[in-house]
Amino acid sequence: MNDADVSKQIQQMVNFIRQEAEEKANEISVSAEEEFNIEKLQLVESEKKKIRQEYERKQKQVDVRRKIEYSMQLNASRIKVLQAQDDVVGSMKEAASKELLNVNHHHHVYRNLLKDLIVQSLLRLKEPSVLLRCRKEDVHSVEHVLDSAAQEYAEKANVHPPEIIVDREVYLPPAPSHHNVHEPYCSGGVVLASRDGKIVCENTLDARLDVVFRKKLPEIRKLLFGQVAA
Repeated sequence: MNDADVSKQIQQMVNFIRQEAEEKANEISVSAEEEFNIEKLQLVESEKKKIRQEYERKQKQVDVRRKIEYSMQLNASRIKVLQAQDDVVGSMKEAASKELLNVNHHHHVYRNLLKDLIVQSLLRLKEPSVLLRCRKEDVHSVEHVLDSAAQEYAEKANVHPPEIIVDREVYLPPAPSHHNVHEPYCSGGVVLASRDGKIVCENTLDARLDVVFRKKLPEIRKLLFGQVAA
């Protein structure tokens, strides 16, 4: 093999090595570009995730605000309903109270009512000695029927007539009027208690008014919902 052949072979080997080196360099360049693209894609996904989280957070705030607004509207509606109910309740109680107060215009009717209230209270207490409280203006009427009430109780309960002490120091509040709108009042009746004060029986017209009034609740609801519907 002469020098020319050797030189040719060396040149071929150099060309092969150079080509192989270029191919390797190209592979390295492509790999680096792929890594760059992957990093870029990861950054994009990370930003998208942040944007999505921010959107969800704001959406939750909007949902909470909507719920609060709805709750406020609902409460406002409930307040209107309650106000309407209070108006109906107030007017019906006022009417019922006037009906009960009418008995005060007929002294004999009211005295008989007081006697019945005292007897009922004695039957509930079943005490040999009791303290009775009434309105100051009712003291005379109470004393007028006291003995007959005690005797009637004794006959019904088959016991001796009880000792009934009328409290002349503490009285029930006076009758309701436009002068004492915001003050305690009592439409009439009595309150009896055992001597030790442990057992108390309230038997006033106001307490009876509440009992009568509860029976009118279906009528109240009908009036109330009629107003709301309108």
